[in-house]
Amino acid sequence: MFKIRTSKYRHVFCDAPKQEPKNKHIILIIYKFKIATKFQFTHTGFRLSTVTGDQQYIKASTKYFAVALFGGGGAVYVGRHDRPGRFVPGHTPTLHGHAGAILDFEWNPFDDSMLATASEDTTIKLWSIPEDWEPIAANGQSNGGSDIEESIVDLVGHAKKVNLMRFHPTAANVLASSSSDYTVKLWDIETSQELSTFDEMQDLCQDIVWDYQGDNYATACKDKAVRFVDARSARVGKMIKQAHDGVKGVKVCYMGQSGKVLTTGHSRASGREVKIWDLRSLDKPLHVEKIDTAAGALMPMYDVDTDVIYLCGKGDGNIRTCEFEDKEPYFHKLNDGFRSTVPLKGVCMVPKRGLDIMQCETARLLKVTNEQGVQPLSFTVPRKSDAFQPDIYPNTASSVPAHSAQEWWGGSSKGPMTMSLNPSDKSTNGAGKPKPQKFQSVASLSSDVKKLEARIRYLEGKLNAAGISYDKN
Repeated sequence: MFKIRTSKYRHVFCDAPKQEPKNKHIILIIYKFKIATKFQFTHTGFRLSTVTGDQQYIKASTKYFAVALFGGGGAVYVGRHDRPGRFVPGHTPTLHGHAGAILDFEWNPFDDSMLATASEDTTIKLWSIPEDWEPIAANGQSNGGSDIEESIVDLVGHAKKVNLMRFHPTAANVLASSSSDYTVKLWDIETSQELSTFDEMQDLCQDIVWDYQGDNYATACKDKAVRFVDARSARVGKMIKQAHDGVKGVKVCYMGQSGKVLTTGHSRASGREVKIWDLRSLDKPLHVEKIDTAAGALMPMYDVDTDVIYLCGKGDGNIRTCEFEDKEPYFHKLNDGFRSTVPLKGVCMVPKRGLDIMQCETARLLKVTNEQGVQPLSFTVPRKSDAFQPDIYPNTASSVPAHSAQEWWGGSSKGPMTMSLNPSDKSTNGAGKPKPQKFQSVASLSSDVKKLEARIRYLEGKLNAAGISYDKN
């Protein structure tokens, strides 16, 4: 079983989120005095897509979250963390533009407003969320408005539906995608070019994750193998031939810079388990932790800054919390985590930069359910002081990339740029806003070309009227 020890995060707790008050005046007061995070209201009203798979079903940036909706055209609801309320079908604006259902989505870690979507139509689209995007008003009611229908970049290359995506953790504009054609492709989204293709998988990819610096990525496959791939050469460097004996999905997680890897899956007796592996020797795991006998796949949410792991199971109501240590026995149980009778469909972690630091919120998970919408789960370390707590907030990854896609592809290897979470230090810690992405959609470029052509015709008319000759070629 889990071992118990002294830890700064030993007493981390999470209160159940609350439904929106029916009184609109109370809601306005809550937001006016900025106390919404104390209540953690839910986002409700949408009917989720019925597409199933190994995806998380929800992803979040520091400002927005996205969930796929039921219906044709690959609709996605993009909500704001600070605007909980009720989604109204046909009235609340959404994002759509694919010809098939959306299977996965991913937020750019260096641009909180850039969303990538993967679809059954074999394409990947990049979208830019407007700064004034507000589908839900401050009073929790739906805002009417225009849908987002125009993507800024389209990536075409996979032969079958695209199942999973992951942005590079340190390089700007590098995206990895896996497909039912049994390949993993790397893309430079700024140039819309394919960088490499890995085609050595023998079955469907169930998970894909980058290592800490982004030099390698790992894939968990339906053939029970976990492959560690050199991202630039697209060649397998190491492999776990059979990570787990069960037939359920396997998830992978690099444990920061420790050189260890965590996998979750099922045993031969259908019991859920967690294994720790040493990348230097993958013949057998360093440690095996038995969890329970439930059927749902375990999704590990790992906080690389604090080494806290949140074990979330599909179909579970409870979320377990434990702490990783790079020595035996590797796992240490923390508090009871979060307990609920409402099963989760999917879950994601909000980036550390989006947390309420002064309330000692050390993690926020977004739990998506079939019946009760999206529930923000705020994990808090109890502290008496209202001051910033540096011992529970080490520096975290900032919104500034460590290198460009071209530099990384040329061999640059760097860890993520970090920043202090102390509000008084944010202006001087090098974590300034990244340069805006200069992406333009095909439609906007076509419009610019038409304007330029019209301008050329106008100037040619002026020259002809003045009797001035010019080269028409």
